[in-house]
Amino acid sequence: MAPVFESVADAIGGTPLFRLRGLGRGIAAPVYAKAEFFSVGGSVKDRAALAMVEAAEREGLLRPGGTIVEATSGNTGIGLTIVGRQRGYRVIVVVSDRSAQEKADILRAYGAEVVIGSSALPRQHPDHLFSVARRLADETPGGWLANQYDNPANPLAHVRTTGPEIWQQTAGRITHFVAGIGTGGTISGTGRYLKEVSGGRVRVVGADPENSRYSGGDGSPYYVESIGHFLHPETDEDIWPESFHPEVVDQFEKVSDRESLQTVRRLALEDGLLAGPSSGTAVAAALRVARELGPSDLVIVLLPDSGRSYLSKVFSDDWMRRWGFLEEPPDGARTVADVLARRGPDDGQPAGPPFVTVDSTATVGQALEAASAAVAGGRPAAANGTAAALVVAPRPSRPYGLTVTEVVGSFCPARLAADLAAGRIHGHAPVAAHADAPPPAVGAGQSPRDALEALGTAATGPDAVLVLRDGRAHALLTRAELLSALEPRRA
Repeated sequence: MAPVFESVADAIGGTPLFRLRGLGRGIAAPVYAKAEFFSVGGSVKDRAALAMVEAAEREGLLRPGGTIVEATSGNTGIGLTIVGRQRGYRVIVVVSDRSAQEKADILRAYGAEVVIGSSALPRQHPDHLFSVARRLADETPGGWLANQYDNPANPLAHVRTTGPEIWQQTAGRITHFVAGIGTGGTISGTGRYLKEVSGGRVRVVGADPENSRYSGGDGSPYYVESIGHFLHPETDEDIWPESFHPEVVDQFEKVSDRESLQTVRRLALEDGLLAGPSSGTAVAAALRVARELGPSDLVIVLLPDSGRSYLSKVFSDDWMRRWGFLEEPPDGARTVADVLARRGPDDGQPAGPPFVTVDSTATVGQALEAASAAVAGGRPAAANGTAAALVVAPRPSRPYGLTVTEVVGSFCPARLAADLAAGRIHGHAPVAAHADAPPPAVGAGQSPRDALEALGTAATGPDAVLVLRDGRAHALLTRAELLSALEPRRA
């Protein structure tokens, strides 16, 4: 018989385990997924939300008629809204502008007041979503900032609920626990409990995006929501959440955006579990770990939320093509990737991205030196007459593999050199001040016609598009090349 609850808060947690028989096929060690989207609010964050509200009430931080404020990628805000509105609180949620639109819609449906904040700014910037949330909490009478990143009730919720559930569900047979790291509360609390109850036998594995700071990456942008640690290059201090206890994690598994997104799509197709993209990161890591284990081991991987909140993104073929994660056309038509493949030795295009990247802090003189050095080294500073130099946000360790948000402008080296020679600009002037807008971006799986539409008319539009593979800058493709690709093939 299905349970009967007196309130929705009573239906938080208590989520089932499912064996991954599709993705786990051929792997000796059984892998089970703990499907947190079965919780009433649709994610693992329901647990932390309830625990944080109850703790704030006990400590007198949240009083009747008060207002809950939080900065979130979405899920924690949903949990806080469900719990808060049921208890009569006003709820204001500052949602990241990188979050799927579905999350903001869900929040409004539950009664939250949604404010969109930027996560692409330095953390100390007054318009960063954390700054906005703190300001709203301070300015609102009776306001309480939940602050999931530093709230001890966050990991404690998993010590008290998630960990014990997994231990009971597996009858103590679990040997490996795999989870992603966002605020760090889930893996810290669950991992701590499982280590303690097993006498240290359970191994805790952190699944992390390749670029995340948690596992040693450079903190540059990535495309999987609600996971990892991004660090803006202009942030004053790299502050990690107090909810994350790194000593609990025994090992990290770095997972690329492509592997995460492809894995979560396969999870729906092969195991019938429609989960969010961070679940793809966790499952990819869990499968990697399980392949090295035997039948006496038991791997539990936590799926934080539902894929229903990401239907416009990871489960949309159009979105996947636009960002270069899907290159197969729906009807066998020619793609941008096919146009790139036509380039041969006669085109004078070397392997790799045919463009030069210049730090946005560089001067005009330094930018031209970089372009000249690239030409001397065999990499053209201009491809078929188009601007081939990109001005990028400062992150000197990553000359290529840049996301669109890191490309802040472009310039034609020949035109810039001509302006310098004519005295119209000075060599010590910042190149960013004399750069054109960034070129439009298209995914490698889109059509040449899509790319031409992005360019606009020849009279007013730019000369090239930036081609994305796996969400990152891969090449510049000229208008002439695209037009040539649309010409009828000759016999």
